[in-house]
This record gives sequence, C-alpha cells and structure tokens, in this order.
Amino acid sequence: MLDILLVDDLPEALAMLEAACQAAFPGACCTMASNVSEARQLLDTRRFAIALIDLGLPDGDGLDIIRHIQQHQPDCATVVATIFDDDAHLFKALQAGAQGYLLKDQAPEWLAQQLQKIFDGQPPLSPAIARRLLRYFQRPAPTEPILAAELTLRERAVLGLLAQGMRIVDIGNELDISRHTAGDHVKNIYRKLKINSRAEAALHAKGLGLI
Repeated sequence: MLDILLVDDLPEALAMLEAACQAAFPGACCTMASNVSEARQLLDTRRFAIALIDLGLPDGDGLDIIRHIQQHQPDCATVVATIFDDDAHLFKALQAGAQGYLLKDQAPEWLAQQLQKIFDGQPPLSPAIARRLLRYFQRPAPTEPILAAELTLRERAVLGLLAQGMRIVDIGNELDISRHTAGDHVKNIYRKLKINSRAEAALHAKGLGLI
C-alpha cells in the first residue's frame, strides 16, 4: 500500500488532495496533517512514499517540512501543493528539495495525472509553473563588468544574502544594519539592475559569483 502524507490547514483542500491521490493511486493510504508540528511528528514515526505540502501553514512554513523530509526521508517524493505561483515561493521550494510544484486551483483529475508522473521520473508541474521555469532559464546571464560598475560593496553583500532567500529583517541582522536600511539597499539593487523579483536577483548574484 502506498503511504502518502498530505499537509494543508484547510479541510476542503485536504479533501481535494486526497481525491486526487486516490484517483492517481487507488487504495493509497492518505494521512493528513494541518500544520508543521503535526507533519514533523508523523515523519518521525512513519515513512511515506509521497508528500504533498502546502507552503503557508498556521505554525510555520512548509519549506521546513520539505527540508525535514530531505534530511530524514530522502526517498520520499516531495511535491508542493499551493496557491502561490510567484518566483520567490517557487524557487525557494525547489532549493529546499521539492520535486514538483502544483497549484491547487487545478481540477483533481488533472492533479491525479500529474501525480502519476512521479514514478516515471517526471516532475509534476502546473503549466504556469513550467512556463516560469522556462522563462527563468531563458534569460541571458548578466555580465560581471556591468554589475560591478552598478552596485556598491554593501549592495553586493545584500544581493548575495537576498539571493539565498533571506528575509530583509534577517539581512539587516546579518550585516548589523536596520531592516529599513536593508530594505533601502534592496530597492536600490532592484532599481539599478532593473529587476522585480528574487529570482532575477539570484540570477544576477550568480553572475557576480555571490552564490
């Protein structure tokens, strides 16, 4: 029997995910958790073949669950099931170890078809997410001379931390500056590099060798 962990704080979302899993894998055993704490307790006592995880949970971030799975159950196929379709959530989830990213506004039947791809080695991705990934990797890499001329040393430091997924308040703590000063640096970086997202910031940081 296939054991599947479902993590979401909304009962209707859990019911929809369970329906999708049963359609994809008839007879599967679906165990549900509504927050990070419950999910970690289950993962510490049972082993799962698949985990569908929401990112926004009442007691924390679904990324913490993904990292826990990567460390303790690396054979578990981890898939994000969320409403967030922006670059910041997508790339942080993939960096944490997610092997798929599905949007919950899809029909359960379609989600079931995507989940069936897991054991064929194909990452389950919603179309909007696949398009985001393609656009990201099709962007030309920035060149070092242009970046070096544009950014100050402090802005380069902030860019490197931003590209690692750190929050502005944490960047301020790391560099011993106020969160407002850190926020101003981020605004200046976005303006100078003509970017609008963390994913683009990460691309520029890679071009500078900051990550």
